[in-house]
Formats: sequence, structure tokens, C-alpha cells
Amino acid sequence: MTTLLEQEKIQEQFKERMNEDELLNCMRCGFCLPTCPTYIESGYKESHSPRGRIAMMKAVVDGIVEPDEDFERSLELCLGCRACEPVCPSGVNYGHLLEEARDIINQNKKHSLPVRAIRKTVFEGLFPHQNRMRTMVGLLGLYQRSGIQTLARKVGYLGLLPDNLATMEKVLPKVPTMKEMKNRPEHLPSLAEKVHKVAFFSGCLMDTMFLKTNDATMKLLQVAGCEIVIPKEQTCCGALHGHSGEKDAAKELAKRNIAAFEDLGADFIITNAGGCGAFLVDYDHLLKDDPVWCERAAAFKAKIKDISEILVAVSFHKKVKLELPATVVTYQDSCHLRNVMKTASAPRTLLQSIQGVHYQEMKEADRCCGSAGIYNIVESEMSMVMLDYKMAQAKATHATTIVTANPGCLLQMQLGIEREGLTDKMRAVHIVDLLAEAVE
Repeated sequence: MTTLLEQEKIQEQFKERMNEDELLNCMRCGFCLPTCPTYIESGYKESHSPRGRIAMMKAVVDGIVEPDEDFERSLELCLGCRACEPVCPSGVNYGHLLEEARDIINQNKKHSLPVRAIRKTVFEGLFPHQNRMRTMVGLLGLYQRSGIQTLARKVGYLGLLPDNLATMEKVLPKVPTMKEMKNRPEHLPSLAEKVHKVAFFSGCLMDTMFLKTNDATMKLLQVAGCEIVIPKEQTCCGALHGHSGEKDAAKELAKRNIAAFEDLGADFIITNAGGCGAFLVDYDHLLKDDPVWCERAAAFKAKIKDISEILVAVSFHKKVKLELPATVVTYQDSCHLRNVMKTASAPRTLLQSIQGVHYQEMKEADRCCGSAGIYNIVESEMSMVMLDYKMAQAKATHATTIVTANPGCLLQMQLGIEREGLTDKMRAVHIVDLLAEAVE
């Protein structure tokens, strides 16, 4: 609960920091309303729509509305999927407004001691340090391989967890060993006629928990004719920080990544996680007020490309035979890949090029699945409503494989399959892993 003094500080910061031109760009036309999951699922509550949230931000700036619990709750409930941006006729950068507002609230609100401890552990102690990420995932691997997981399930310890967390435990991937996580390459040659030199953004969770997907990504790039460099100095993209009111920490991570990639002589910087890629291409906005870094951030942004885009660009799907046993496949868009990176057709092109695949488009494939970073943990009730809707659309396609392009979406869809009792009939897979299967 925010105190009156905290509210005064927040209101003052809103007046100083919020982009009033951007707030005024919103014409209140309502084009965003049909695209906003929280607006729909809240029973068409205006305060849970992009238009309504922007109106409240402007009212706080003008001193008409206090930044009270209801205001903060409205911002918390937003998924940050940014589906409102592509349909906005005024081009309002809603995501930027949301991040700034959340940062102002977080920096001027005194959290409880447990919350402060958790935030410090996650944002300062864990994600910026890849060695610690490896240790954390290594402990998860020990839990999986030592028999403790089997015992915990047998005895019923998981019943002590909230239902969605207990189900999430069931769908966690089998994680690699510490040795596998430490022995990461820094350079890989092209396995075909060289067409590009690329740098690979390996990420933090992607290069630990989803390491096999990273390996498959690099193999596809090699087969496509790309020489690959993987700088060890790279770090977490900062998306979790930026979306959670830790903007200064996100800026520091951005600077570390820009410095790690800018002198490699690479044609492109490749990502395979929609959430990471979307934050990387926003580095120019994140550092726009820093005269030392703004131009370097713009140059960095210009090289970011999703794995699906580069594969289509070099005609990978035409040069390499892709084949799978007959199967029905559907695709769930990563919100940030589609809405921020503007990548929607490339994944579908690749999927439809696989022999044996019958591609079935899902209704509202571009609607958020409810993962949204850690949203499915901190806002589990709304997240599960989103997931139930998504699973209804997935089942209607009669697909046996749901393809995604982001680790959070992948886990969320696996969670949905588990919740629906469809583990023997349906699977969720990252597009890179499916393409690797098709190549093999």
C-alpha cells in the first residue's frame, strides 16, 4: 500500500518524466480495445485497457487523479504484450509509457522486506551473472536427476505449492549438466557456402535451461551458411528488469551487451527468444537520453534479427530439405516478436515449407497466452484465464504440435497441455527445435 507521501513523490515524478506528447498522441479512438486481453477478460473495464491506462497516466500528470492502489493495480494487471501498438492509428508507444510508469512507481514506493529481498536477489544477484544462472539451473538439474523430484512427487510435497506452480514443475524441461553449460563455443564456422558472419545473442535462461534450443539454433545457422561468433562478455538482455520497474539496471545491462557485440564485424545479431529480441531492439529508446550511448544503441538495434527472419532471408527453407512424419502443426505468436519486432510471416513460411507438415492457423494466434515474463506467477489467476482461452483455440485446430518462438510462451503452452490432460496427444516445441528435427 502506497502512503500519501509516496503518492506525492510518484505524482511529482510523473510530471517530470512521463512523455506528455506521447500521452497526448492517444486519440481515445478505441482501436486498441479489441486487441487488449485484460480489457476483454476483465469484462470490458475501461481502466484495464490501453486507452484507459493512458488516460489515467495523463490524469496523474495533470494532478486530477492520485496514483493510488487502483491506479497501480491497473498497471500491474497489464501483460505488456503491446498488441495495442500495431493497431494504433496514432502510433502511440504504449510499451514505453508503461515501463516508465512502472519504474516511477517502483523507485518511489517502499516495498515490504520480503519483496525487497526477492527483488534484490532476482534483479541484482541472479540474472546479471551468468555463472550464478548456471548454478541455479544446475541445482534444478540435480533435483531432476538425483531422484529428489520423483520422491517429492510421490510423497506429495508439490501439493504444498499453488496449483499452477505445481503444474509448472511438471513441465520444466530436462536441464543440461553443469559441464554442458560451461563448455559453450565462442566461434563456429559455416557448414555451407558462407553468406553471412553473424553474432549470436545466447541469453541467460536460453543458454542454461534451454541450452539444447540454443545449440539447435547455432546448428541451423551453420547449415544456412553463417559463420557465428558468440561473445562471452554478453549478459542478460534486461527485459525482466525493464518490465518490472528496474530501468537503471536494465540500462547497465544494455551497455554491457552493446559493448560486447559492437566490434565483432558481424552482419547481424541473431536472437531466438521473442521477449529478448524485443527488448534488444528497444535499446535505442532505453538509452535515448545518454549522449555517450544513444548512437551506439541505434547501431546495435539495426543489426538485431530473429532466427526465423535470417533463415528466410538466406532461403534456408529452399536450399535444405525439411521433412517430418505427417503431423498437424499450429503456431502461437510470441507477442513481442510479432508486435515489437514485426516478425509474423517468417515463422509461418518456415513451418509451411516442411514436408509432412499440415499447417493449421490458430484463431487469434496473436493473442497473448498469458505467460508475459513472470506474469503467470505474480498474476496467476488472470494468466490461467488467458491460457484456457488459448488452449481452446489450439484444440480447435486439431494440431498435435504447438510451435512457439519464445521460452516463456513454450512453458506456458506446455502448462496448458498438462492442465488439459493432453500430454499423450499434443506437444509444444520451439520452432528452432522443430526445424532441427526436420533437418535431421
